[in-house]
Amino acid sequence: MEHFTIATVAEQSPDFRRVLWTGEHTQLVIMTIPAGGEIGEEVHEGIDQILTFVSGVGEARVAGAKQEVVAGDLVVVPAGTRHNFVNTGPNPLVLYTVYGPPEHADQAVHRTKEEADAAEAAGEDEPPTQ
Repeated sequence: MEHFTIATVAEQSPDFRRVLWTGEHTQLVIMTIPAGGEIGEEVHEGIDQILTFVSGVGEARVAGAKQEVVAGDLVVVPAGTRHNFVNTGPNPLVLYTVYGPPEHADQAVHRTKEEADAAEAAGEDEPPTQ
């Protein structure tokens, strides 16, 4: 059994992205976006994403629509949908997200967005294959 007190685990991670668990069909990832930072505009073909916000204030940009997000909010991003999440507050924007199927390398840890982008560009952040 895997058990997480997810809000606490997310709050304690200073990393931009940390993969907590990877299954055959889904993946659990926590993220901390620094003040003034963002995830970066992206599209996940064939991968649904559900994001739940733990702390901070931000803006969800999904399929051209914008929505403020705060602790307790949840945003669904269907596969193939352009999206970005931007920290609009003075404190880190902390969230956890579930990908289905997995999007990142199992147990990947990226301390910063720049490190995450470099790993993706180098092909070092590929999800496990079935």
